[in-house]
Amino acid sequence: MAWAEGPYAGFNDTHLTEILAEREGVTIGRETLRTILRAAGLRAKRKRRPPRHRKRRERSPQKGLMVLWDGSPHPWFGPERPKATLMAAVDDADGELLCAFFAREETSLAYLQLLESLATSHGLPASIYHDRHSALHRNDDSWSLEEQLAGKQRPTQVGQALEELGIESIPALSPQAKGRVERLFGVLQDRLLAEMRLDGITTPEAANRYLEDSWIQRYNHRFQRKPASAESAYRTSKDLDLKKILSFRYQATVLNDNTVHLGGLLIDIPPGPRGRSYAKARVEARQHLDGSWSVYYHEKLIAQASPTPLAQPKRARRASQSPRHAKASSNELLAYLPDSSTNRTLSLGT
Repeated sequence: MAWAEGPYAGFNDTHLTEILAEREGVTIGRETLRTILRAAGLRAKRKRRPPRHRKRRERSPQKGLMVLWDGSPHPWFGPERPKATLMAAVDDADGELLCAFFAREETSLAYLQLLESLATSHGLPASIYHDRHSALHRNDDSWSLEEQLAGKQRPTQVGQALEELGIESIPALSPQAKGRVERLFGVLQDRLLAEMRLDGITTPEAANRYLEDSWIQRYNHRFQRKPASAESAYRTSKDLDLKKILSFRYQATVLNDNTVHLGGLLIDIPPGPRGRSYAKARVEARQHLDGSWSVYYHEKLIAQASPTPLAQPKRARRASQSPRHAKASSNELLAYLPDSSTNRTLSLGT
């Protein structure tokens, strides 16, 4: 009783039986514990609901065929602290929590970091199932001239990375369709919150170490199930240039002075072979997850630049603006960059 009202207050009945066995060496059945707690006037953490009829989607038969990922904004560290977002990815076949970390918000950057963690720790899945968050799915009706000519909208920054990695992006048609990952976050908000409070975890940095050191492993020991097939569909990423692929991409035109102008950022382009100029050439500038920059011309690296702070990209044009009247410029597709209020020239050769 002292445990249930003291350090383990707020734990559900099943969680409490497990934590007592793990930390106190006390083994007791859930129903026995439940009877004791109810008799003492301690209510259940959640009311029991009568079972509801539903047809659940069958799990994937093989690990790596489908991964579900999402972000959960929540006051994870208490109501007096700023909200954080728990980013997490789970395998559909066996429910394994593949990777999880706390970020400030659910953004393109957070999803690219989650994809990097997934690729390096487990490999590349065949598909990723997700909601229609704007970082993952184009929800706007803005079409550039290039998109109109191609007959399709360019994917989001995360979508482009998935496409290059050969991972199918599957947007859910309804919140109910991604119920499995929603249930995951329900469990995490129940158990992870209680254990972080118990162990005095009060910052995202400490929480990320906590997740990586032991908590994900303990979660999987409790909830991971055996998949139908013992074979794995994950593909290795060791031969891929993940730094290049997992990046923010910006289409640009090299100016007459051989610079690329992105918002308030100028990247100097050095001479090419035999002193050639890249003036007027269409190039792609990429900001990598470490903040550094690379500029590519027909997939060939022609310039690099030192890091600048990472920021969430925003589309340059309003949806109501007609592509016919949109000004063709070096930042036609994605224009928002850090430090855009001041011109900064970054000059580094290849």
